[in-house]
Amino acid sequence: MELRGHLDLLLLGTLRRTEPAHGYALIVALRDQSDGTFDLPEGTVYPALHRLERDGLVSSEWDAGASRRRRVYRLTPSGVSALTTKRREWRTFARAVQAILGPDVTEVPA
Repeated sequence: MELRGHLDLLLLGTLRRTEPAHGYALIVALRDQSDGTFDLPEGTVYPALHRLERDGLVSSEWDAGASRRRRVYRLTPSGVSALTTKRREWRTFARAVQAILGPDVTEVPA
């Protein structure tokens, strides 16, 4: 499934539900919450998390309390605001696409 343009929204939304979370936990949550549709490789998720952190939408810190040291991510106030904006944009986009496509046509007319 093509995620171009939607990965940030998916990561921010998943992080909002699961924070604080390390990268692998986000990968598992995305896969589980989407019934396997978004089974993303680490090479896709971690660069996106680093970009979101660079852009000030997430923050991270090392969690040494686990069995092994790992980076834990949280939304920043700017990230919460960006998530709100991206959700609104997604809903507008989805409504417009649905208006063009119309109802799901699974049956062929006789």
